[in-house]
Amino acid sequence: MILSGNPPRGKLLTALLVLVVVVLALAPFLFPGSKPANVAAKICVFALLVASYDLLLGYAGIVSFAHTMFFGIGAYGIAITLYALGPSWGAILLGLGAAILVAALFALAIGLFSLRVQTIFFAMVTLAVASAFAVLASQLSWLTGGEDGRTFRVPEMLRPGFRLIENGPFGITISGRTLSYYLVFCSVVVLFLVMLRIVESPFGRVLQAIRENPFRAEALGYRIIYHRTLANVLAAVFAACAGALNALWLRYTGPDTSLSFNIMIDILLIVVIGGMGTLYGAIIGAALFVLAENYLQTLMGAAFGALNASGAGFVANFFNPDRWLLWLGILFILSVYFFPTGIVGKLRAEPKS
Repeated sequence: MILSGNPPRGKLLTALLVLVVVVLALAPFLFPGSKPANVAAKICVFALLVASYDLLLGYAGIVSFAHTMFFGIGAYGIAITLYALGPSWGAILLGLGAAILVAALFALAIGLFSLRVQTIFFAMVTLAVASAFAVLASQLSWLTGGEDGRTFRVPEMLRPGFRLIENGPFGITISGRTLSYYLVFCSVVVLFLVMLRIVESPFGRVLQAIRENPFRAEALGYRIIYHRTLANVLAAVFAACAGALNALWLRYTGPDTSLSFNIMIDILLIVVIGGMGTLYGAIIGAALFVLAENYLQTLMGAAFGALNASGAGFVANFFNPDRWLLWLGILFILSVYFFPTGIVGKLRAEPKS
């Protein structure tokens, strides 16, 4: 509801969103250790990245395969400036500004030259552009580090060895890693609220009208190409911000972490799981997907060991940890079958008590 007039609608959905946000806000203290921190940071980054894609797909009805390109532009913008200029806040701001500008210009060019064609052809154009950009990033070793990527240093305040508070109240230690996490978390919260405000603005309403019936929207006097192009630019800018935050957290940028087509597949999966045209679905979907991706194999390993110990060897084979991707696929199929409009869409459709 904050600043947007777009509440989650539904007590269960609201409670679930509050739970996810509160757990993410307290993650460094609730779950100490490097892996939980990496998982929580990835949920934050993917929530922002998927929400930016939902702005494009769920609200504007535009299918694009170039979203990872904008994500990569943001990551490489930070990496290149920090690598070249050294670990300073000025380098971060310069890299972020340059990445946002480049992403916006690319999105503007793609929108103006390609959005006039039919949906499937636009999707193919964006796929070709994204593939060409990934090849280019791999070839320009002097700038991007090529296949090896770029490892860089961040300002001292964001380094793991930095201690802001050592053994404070309740034994809490605030390190540079904690500050890095809250930089990611707070940035995602602010940018997500901005997107909520955009989709509830008159511009957002026009996007939804164009998605539902572009011919009627055009007959009413709305400039379809203008609105779709602007939506493409806005989505690219938010995706670039997500890429920059991801690079700052990892302190590394490479083709596998920023430009891989697997990231695009993950985005599509999360959008479908969470629910298109909701934005809130990005939070729920990212949390479920990233948790399953990181802990499903561990849970299956525990079940495999317990079943083997009880003598149920045949059943245990179904829970072999090596088959975790199979079970992840099954869970995805089940979620689509039982939640065709996504988890958020299903919860919003539940009758009010």
